[in-house]
Amino acid sequence: MSDRQENPMTEPQDNLKSEPKENRMAQPQDSLKPDRQENPSQLKLTTARTLKWNTIDKVASQVLYAVTGIVLANVLPRADFGLVGAILVFQAFAILFVDSGFGAALLQKKEPTDRDYSTVFWFNLAVSIAVYAVLYFCAPHISDIFQHDRRLIPLSRVMFLSFIITGLGIVQTNRLMKRMDVKQIAISNTVGLIVSGAAGIWMALSGWGAWALVWQTIILTTMKTGWLWVVERWLPRAGFSLDSLRSIWRVGLGVFTTGFLNTLFLNIYSFVIGARYSLAALGDYTQADKWSKMGSASISQIFTASFVPLLAKFQDDKEKYCALLSRINQFAAFMTMPFMIFPAVMALPIFHLLFGTKWDSAVILFQILMVRGIFTVLSSTCNNYILALGRARSLVRVEVVKDVTTAAAIAVTLPLRSVEALVWGQLVAGVLTWIFTVWLTSREAGYPIAGFLRDIWRYVALALLCGAAMWPAGILPLRPSVLLLIEGAIGLGLYIFILKIFRNKILDEGAGYVFGRFRRKKSPISSE
Repeated sequence: MSDRQENPMTEPQDNLKSEPKENRMAQPQDSLKPDRQENPSQLKLTTARTLKWNTIDKVASQVLYAVTGIVLANVLPRADFGLVGAILVFQAFAILFVDSGFGAALLQKKEPTDRDYSTVFWFNLAVSIAVYAVLYFCAPHISDIFQHDRRLIPLSRVMFLSFIITGLGIVQTNRLMKRMDVKQIAISNTVGLIVSGAAGIWMALSGWGAWALVWQTIILTTMKTGWLWVVERWLPRAGFSLDSLRSIWRVGLGVFTTGFLNTLFLNIYSFVIGARYSLAALGDYTQADKWSKMGSASISQIFTASFVPLLAKFQDDKEKYCALLSRINQFAAFMTMPFMIFPAVMALPIFHLLFGTKWDSAVILFQILMVRGIFTVLSSTCNNYILALGRARSLVRVEVVKDVTTAAAIAVTLPLRSVEALVWGQLVAGVLTWIFTVWLTSREAGYPIAGFLRDIWRYVALALLCGAAMWPAGILPLRPSVLLLIEGAIGLGLYIFILKIFRNKILDEGAGYVFGRFRRKKSPISSE
């Protein structure tokens, strides 16, 4: 619901009447068309385009991020990743406070006004400066928590500047997402990753150590935010409206509370490992967590950006809402199962190809976290259904249940003094959270639990079958690159072949759009 991935981490027409002429000229006209003017065919096309550009964005971002990450993981020592991982624990909370949940609230609101956007912008800016000031003076205490490593003081003070820069682009991002026009977001991410990745690699090779990771993050956020300011051409109004803040406060507070608790219990593992074990152990966990989240976080972000604005259009039409929900369930399972299960099966050759044997201790953690990622995506998809209905309190209930199960898992596994045991606990907590989330979503949306299971079971069974077929090839005494080609061909080929045999509609419709036949076929997420 907000962009919290670990750092390598729109306007109704009737509102124009009260705006100055020059302000109207600065706004893209397609953002000013009311939702009610969109016909079903145009809505399908807009949704499919949004899904396409979100997918392009995440795939391109993860490829570029992966290339940079591979180079840095081979050049920098494990402890350097532990240092930055310790900083990211606090960075994740800082970004939450900067956004305060209002970004998601603007997406959920049917017709946010220019005053709403301006109010959120000034609020975000004020909070980001205040939070940075607090963390700046807390830097010595952060180093005391993580093995008293004094290098953390200057590193954190520079790294924390990135969340101020990120906060300056939140409204621009939300305006584009609200109009379901994410092409420029994709371009900003791609340009930012290319420039920051090149800078980070040069710094690492030049001996900058952990500073290479810090400056890579600063350059990335600066490039992305700067690009959005140039292309969106929106300037905030002077002044601050309490009425605007109140209009989105309820949803924003719910999303913020959910995000805060979610971030707390996602980062508590990094905190515990860094404080109780070593920075090298934290480096192993950070690498496993980072590479596993390249799948789960990307899919979740694609679905949130693509579907929450669409779902919000039908929040008052239960029949169409549930029909759309079912299609999204199927599409989510179709994408998620092979995307998470296949890399878990191929984990060892993936790590050996990319890093040699340097990160072997992170392989089992990566595999467990990939399986956990399945339940993360499915739970996140259910949260999108709840968010689109504006049921903020239910989002908080989901987060409380997740946090309670996570805390219980930590309490049970911490005495075992094993990072692997802690991660197994994460997986169990993720499964229990998903079960509760499905039950609550069923109650809120009026969609039966049996419907959720019916929508996803065939993709779960098929991905597991394909994963089992891939596994024997992994024990062959071949080079990692050859093993990956063989296992990937078996898994993906078998998955697509079986879906074609059974004439799967999701596969056919998705392929129809990709290969230019969209206008004659339904969108993969059509509600009809």
